[in-house]
Amino acid sequence: MITDETKRQILETIEKIETLLDPEWLKEHEETVKTLENRTLDKDFWKSPDSKETLKLLSMTKKEISKFRELETLKNDLQTLLELYEESEENLDKEALEVLENANKLVREFEIERFLSEPYDDLNAFVSFSSGAGGVDAQDWTSMLLKMYLRFFEKKGFEAKIIDQTVGEEAGIKSATVYVKGEFAYGLLKGESGVHRLVRISPFDANRRRHTSFALVEVLPDLGEVEDIEIDEKDLKIEIFRASGHGGQNVQKVETAVRITHIPTGITAICQDERSQSQNKAMAMKILKSRLMVLEKKKQEETLKGLKGAFRSIEWGNEIRSYVLQPYKLVKDHRTGVEIGNVDEVLEGELDEFIWAYLKSKK
Repeated sequence: MITDETKRQILETIEKIETLLDPEWLKEHEETVKTLENRTLDKDFWKSPDSKETLKLLSMTKKEISKFRELETLKNDLQTLLELYEESEENLDKEALEVLENANKLVREFEIERFLSEPYDDLNAFVSFSSGAGGVDAQDWTSMLLKMYLRFFEKKGFEAKIIDQTVGEEAGIKSATVYVKGEFAYGLLKGESGVHRLVRISPFDANRRRHTSFALVEVLPDLGEVEDIEIDEKDLKIEIFRASGHGGQNVQKVETAVRITHIPTGITAICQDERSQSQNKAMAMKILKSRLMVLEKKKQEETLKGLKGAFRSIEWGNEIRSYVLQPYKLVKDHRTGVEIGNVDEVLEGELDEFIWAYLKSKK
């Protein structure tokens, strides 16, 4: 026998595997293998400049199919074991949890290979927040979004640090940038780029009217650790100012915050959370280099959209997700159609369902 909680976890893993076992995906990949194998039989194949890439793709596709078959076997094994565990009079909870741990490890590997295999997916990320249409409500909403994502980062075991923040005059924040370190941080977060819309009774409206507020989330990979880019010092405008918001005892007393502008492109990077001016400058340069690297590598607009998300005006009609608190409660992703009624849970950082639905929709 096993406990109800262990049974629930096993059923949850089986359900997750079933969502990954897409027959159409398997059919497409098996057809790809046949096509590539036929190509290798061509008499002039080895003379082709693409022969190595073809063999590489063939090998990779076969490995993906092999993983798919492993998952099929794993699902059947878990279903069989569940029946055996329930029929046994012995307490097999410990054994069941060990099997489950290995099963979840394989599922995780498959998810990563399947959905987080794009360039830069395994990198750390910079996540920026900007308030849009809606005045003080929008600034308050931006602050709520920041807290939501910080809770999500914590749940994922990511290391998150606010490196820049501009506080609103009345409430909330105008903007903020967070540096996120963790396994596949950029890959998981890249789909969060876009306009987020809030509908609620405004706490700042004396007449208690319903207001709509907007905030922009922008996710950028940290390319600084991967490659370097030469920047002419003459092209940089470096400004030093007093930090505001986060930063400890030095805040508002010593000019430690740094803003760096790349004059030719107008791209700006700010850091004010480190203890010293030199540390802030180093982090700001890191952000700037990442942004310039994206521009250099992805000059074509459509490719750039895939990295940092299409530029969107922060207003009605451009939202990727809506969070409705009144007159009913619902969070809806407009790209995937995923809806969750427990808004409070979402605002506490429960974003996995939205994130994985988006990643799966792009494959």
